Amino acid sequence: MTNTFIELLNSKDVLLADGATGTNLFNMGLQAGDAPELWNVDEPAKIRALYQGSVDAGSDLFLTNTFGGTTSRLKLHDAQSRVHELNKAGAELGREVADKAGRKIAVAGSVGPTGEIMQPVGELSHALAVEMFHEQAEGLKAGGVDVLWVETISAPEEFLAAAEAFALADMPWCGTMSFDTAGRTMMGVTSAALAQLVEDIDNAPLAFGANCGTGASDILRTVLGFAAQGTERAIISKGNAGIPKYVDGHIHYDGTPELMGEYAVMARNSGAKIIGGCCGTMPDHLRAMREALDTQPRGERPALEQIVEALGPFSSASDGTDDDAAPVRERRGRRRS
Repeated sequence: MTNTFIELLNSKDVLLADGATGTNLFNMGLQAGDAPELWNVDEPAKIRALYQGSVDAGSDLFLTNTFGGTTSRLKLHDAQSRVHELNKAGAELGREVADKAGRKIAVAGSVGPTGEIMQPVGELSHALAVEMFHEQAEGLKAGGVDVLWVETISAPEEFLAAAEAFALADMPWCGTMSFDTAGRTMMGVTSAALAQLVEDIDNAPLAFGANCGTGASDILRTVLGFAAQGTERAIISKGNAGIPKYVDGHIHYDGTPELMGEYAVMARNSGAKIIGGCCGTMPDHLRAMREALDTQPRGERPALEQIVEALGPFSSASDGTDDDAAPVRERRGRRRS
């Protein structure tokens, strides 16, 4: 049986992923506090439009609208009994859009954090986390995704639980963490630590990397950190479209399509194989990224000074790898907006 994601990964120099889920759905009428996953059943036309926006912009893959699809997240909306249904529906809509595209498009099953803090810091056990991730993975598999994609993870324990769950589902997977605390995740993981972690996992991911965080400059510094470890695994970079600002009572990301085009090229030159956007990234950003990747030749790995000059300053002086001590703070996984 062929797998579109693996075929694309092996045949293309670089893959363009999708952009934001939340930002686009809010523009379609989703209200703050609502569960986007319910729209997989209640508003299927809008979810198809979300996926189609990425395809039309030139993406090679897109993530399903299932970021909060675990029991623990859906319980907040009294939908904990609908894990399989909602994940399967989100995947089926994605499969429908991808199969009509006229070119190979991979569908990645989005799996976000449980929203709970794992032991020993918190109360969530490894076994229960594996059970929740496995339940979600089976729904996504039934809906026809090509690959599972855990994202916005902070703790290595949660990353490992997802890996074990995906092995139980017998599905290939990718995984990203969010580096948003002076070059580290909220739970203190560095780029070097994640690069090592994925090599130590029995069920290793096909690709790993970073998503969300604090802006395009910061995520490129993290990508450089992955590449510096000499990994031969594909690196993922899904950065936010600039920095969030409040404009007229709404959150607005200040990254222009032109800036995201520059980001995409610099991400490729930094070592990323799969490049997309996260919060604030719209189809117009993706079109600019597609054009930039297709028209600009591969260049040398950029220096930090070049990144700052092109994309703006870093949010912190450190990339997190030059300090043995990092604060460990409890954090509940946020949505990809």
